[in-house]
Amino acid sequence: VAYPVLALLAHNISEVDAAAGLRLLVVALIAVSLLLLILRFIYRNGHRTAFASAMLIALIFTYGHAFDLIFEKWKIPHLSTWMLSVWLILSVLALVWAGKRNAHFEGAALPLNVISLALVLYTAGTNIWWSFPDSSSSTPVDENAPVQDLVPTDGASMPDIYYIIIDSYARSDLLKRDFSYDNTAFIQSLEDLGFYVADCTQSNYNRTDISLASSLNMDYLQNLDPAFQPGRTSRHTLWESINRSVVRTSLEKVGYETVAFASGFVWSEFKDATVFKTPSLLFSELTAFETLLIRTTPLRHFEDLGWINLEQIDGERFRERTALVFDSMDTLARMPGPKFVFIHIIPPHPPFIYAPDGTPTDPAPFLNEHKRYTLKSYTEGYRNEVEYISGQIKTAVEKLLAESAAPPIIILQGDHAPWLQTGKDNFLVLNAYYLPGHSDLLYRTISPVNTFRLVFNAYFGTHYDLLPDISYFSPIPKIYEFVEVANPCQNP
Repeated sequence: VAYPVLALLAHNISEVDAAAGLRLLVVALIAVSLLLLILRFIYRNGHRTAFASAMLIALIFTYGHAFDLIFEKWKIPHLSTWMLSVWLILSVLALVWAGKRNAHFEGAALPLNVISLALVLYTAGTNIWWSFPDSSSSTPVDENAPVQDLVPTDGASMPDIYYIIIDSYARSDLLKRDFSYDNTAFIQSLEDLGFYVADCTQSNYNRTDISLASSLNMDYLQNLDPAFQPGRTSRHTLWESINRSVVRTSLEKVGYETVAFASGFVWSEFKDATVFKTPSLLFSELTAFETLLIRTTPLRHFEDLGWINLEQIDGERFRERTALVFDSMDTLARMPGPKFVFIHIIPPHPPFIYAPDGTPTDPAPFLNEHKRYTLKSYTEGYRNEVEYISGQIKTAVEKLLAESAAPPIIILQGDHAPWLQTGKDNFLVLNAYYLPGHSDLLYRTISPVNTFRLVFNAYFGTHYDLLPDISYFSPIPKIYEFVEVANPCQNP
């Protein structure tokens, strides 16, 4: 029974922490122990009991995969009724077969046990390997990443640095044109606080992890590591390069402490940070990974009956993490420095969990019967969240500026544009900077790859050359096959 949990965890280990499967393993082991006791009472034979339980477990955990595959390919009406009927018949046949007098299972025990053990060890090893990257080194994971020693300029104290990624937050012109949303008041409030908002900016890439790996290592991925070349698809090095980046390791080397928050995506969570903030997992309701496992079993149809709402459960986890970020601003501002605070805020990226006033919303109605967003539903959900998150960001930066002992550096950045965009519109993002004493160094087309080159030059005496601000599109799964996308917006 451990294999289905470990296999699903291994398949999604880039998105979740291995600890997400711990509670499921405990529950699954208890449930299977009870099943074994019942079947042992019925069959009075260990081998028959093992066969019957193995067949039932296999049927339970293959159900959702088979359902999704069949529905995606053939769109069969009333598929749930047909599938449940077939799986029930197969379960009854397995139980009857296990009880037949002339059926013998002793010879199959050893090879099946060896196969099962091998599968468990392989998936467990995969999860362990992903969960314990080499974070002991004080140097960046990318050997070709540009590194210069940081020295505070003119004997100045080292300012706190807040790097806040607002996932999919679009540039103002895109918001107005495609979402009929005017965020002029929000942008004006930032500028009134002293922010420089780059109105011609574009992200360098069209995906979060690639964008972060580039901005935090201050170079284009094509220049950083052979793992990021066309023909490669692995993301292991990519995600390690986010955690052990030039920016983080350079700041920690001169005395900065790293503060990070849970995002729900393991590759943007610095769990080995000096301070890592996350909602309690042990006493929470179902997690996103647990709802994913439920969807692999016949229990998924409880949602069809209205007994559970898996999308709403997922949404609550995202709300918990988002609320933790905004509720921590006072604490962050008063926390002794110097500190590098990395925050990845998921809204306005789906799931759509907020109304414009911050009231919790159910993400499920935004999805159609195929669990996809239509243009209309995505536009509505996205616009709602932009309005709420804009207000929260405004309040957050006001607190940081008012309560910090010394003026901090604050960077607000979208990592890519909203979904359903094409061409250059994939890259139109918010890019705003609070750089006390150095706003004059900023320019309209600055992109994330140059963010920390400029910051380090201004505050830490480095001499990084600013790179050309270029955007690259890459598709799934060929994420390193980059095609340059021009920025038609020019500096004056």
